[in-house]
Amino acid sequence: MNEEFLTLTIGKQKNIALIAHDSKKPELISWCEEHKDVLKNHFLCGTGTTARMITDKTGLPVKGYNSGPLGGDQQIGARIVEGRIDFVIFFSDPLTAQPHDPDVKALLRIAQVYDIPIANNRATADFMITSSLMDQEYDHQVVNFRRNIEHRANTL
Repeated sequence: MNEEFLTLTIGKQKNIALIAHDSKKPELISWCEEHKDVLKNHFLCGTGTTARMITDKTGLPVKGYNSGPLGGDQQIGARIVEGRIDFVIFFSDPLTAQPHDPDVKALLRIAQVYDIPIANNRATADFMITSSLMDQEYDHQVVNFRRNIEHRANTL
């Protein structure tokens, strides 16, 4: 057994975070409508305005957190750390400066640290949502942070 890594399981029913910058909200809503039959089988959450708009326009139940600039990105990141979000769809706008860019970078970083699938555009989201892995459990490995902390505490 390799103590450096832990095996985590993404369940058959995914916990999916839906996020979009303002200029990308209509595109995400359209994408959700197109993939409604798949998304309705999963638990959906998102940052405030995006979650509300998706629910209003598609009828999909989306649990809303705060708006991104008001801490919603960080709330989503915290849920990833807690193991309560295991899939992220984030339609970001690479051509517009965002006032909460550090929060967005922190969210993307924590998704990478915890080996969470994340789509930043429609094409990637299409590939992910149509993957055969959407209908089954998926085991993945993440760094054993507890072991890492114990090792650092003993060597510093």
